[in-house]
Amino acid sequence: MIEISNRSVKKLRPEKELVDPNRPYLWLNEEEIQADGVLRSVNTIFLTNRECPFKCTMCDLWRHTLDEPTPDGAIPEQICFALDRLPDADVIKLYNSGNFFDGKAIPRKDYQAIADLLSGYEHVIVENHPKLIGDFIPQFRDLLNGTFEIAMGLESIHPVVMPKLNKQITRESYCKASEFLVSNGIDLRAFILLNPPFLTDPEENIEWCLKTVEFAFDCGASACSVIPTRDGNGIMEKLREDGAYVPPTLSAFEEVLDRAIGLGRGRVFADLWDLEKFSDCSSCFETRKTRMHQMNLNQIIQKPIECSCRG
Repeated sequence: MIEISNRSVKKLRPEKELVDPNRPYLWLNEEEIQADGVLRSVNTIFLTNRECPFKCTMCDLWRHTLDEPTPDGAIPEQICFALDRLPDADVIKLYNSGNFFDGKAIPRKDYQAIADLLSGYEHVIVENHPKLIGDFIPQFRDLLNGTFEIAMGLESIHPVVMPKLNKQITRESYCKASEFLVSNGIDLRAFILLNPPFLTDPEENIEWCLKTVEFAFDCGASACSVIPTRDGNGIMEKLREDGAYVPPTLSAFEEVLDRAIGLGRGRVFADLWDLEKFSDCSSCFETRKTRMHQMNLNQIIQKPIECSCRG
């Protein structure tokens, strides 16, 4: 079995994509139900910036990042570029393949310019690592006209899996970071993995995913995004070959979404990107995907889709 370290994670990577520091690598508009139960229009901008310093085992977000610190002024220019191409919306997500409050990824001298560009939004969401917590967060919050939310990767609280993900967090450190955000009036969203590496039993994967969802809500999260763990970053293929990673099934993902929403403790979203990777039936895939999408939008458990593939 391969030993997990920053070096081994980087060694097995394919090449990065070519990116422009003055352009976001993706932008899109969608709808998402908010904490008040209202469905609102959401713009998401995927910023191009310096690569995250944490080398998580399962991560492939480094593909669209820079090797050097982000130039001053580049992030406001990227936001301007995307906003010119996006419709009006109530909520905006600035996702940057890492940590918004890493000063080498998002220069702090650009905070005011960024806040000015976001002045028309009611709610702003960014992503950040639980270790990068400090007074600079409420200072940025105070520059915004609307409310503020931070998404933090919790991934899995399984005692064996958590340290092997190379994220450098513990349950305690995640709780501490969450308490800081909640006490400062900042909403918390948790990213959670279904079928992380090093956990291969199907039933255990479902149960530990749900335990992690409950833990996130215990920490004060108002929303959880469940992500089916994918290969494609180099080391995950190696772990799959070694039997240390097993992709989730679509049925398992559906069960987690049903049961997590059924907890009634907060919003739960299923990450549906590239969902076809986890399906083995073309006859029912689209209707099952539509069902999960509707559940994302209304947070109401829908009737299961019947198909001969499900017995």
